[in-house]
Amino acid sequence: METLTQTQWLLACHVEDAIENGGVCLKLADQQVALFYFKRRNEWYATQNECPHKRQMILSRGMLGSLGETPKVACPFHKKTFALDTGECLSGDECAIKTYPVKVEDGRVFIAMAR
Repeated sequence: METLTQTQWLLACHVEDAIENGGVCLKLADQQVALFYFKRRNEWYATQNECPHKRQMILSRGMLGSLGETPKVACPFHKKTFALDTGECLSGDECAIKTYPVKVEDGRVFIAMAR
């Protein structure tokens, strides 16, 4: 039997509150979420804030970059890198991170969370 989940768009912040080419940590729906604004690509990404390698809440403080065309974040402690669009670990490990859809409307940033 297939389980259907509903998605709700939660207000994360205003565009001017975001850090250009960096991340911020937000608490949404009882979860720590890392929100990233990749200015030079004009793209927004949201992921879990927890690095799965050592289970520390630190990804929002990670360094943004690219691997080819893939946007990525590097954990500031462990240097494990993750694709911001898919959550895949780009460091060759089996771990991955959860990603969330992001949209910007009227200067406000929203993140989609399952209910």
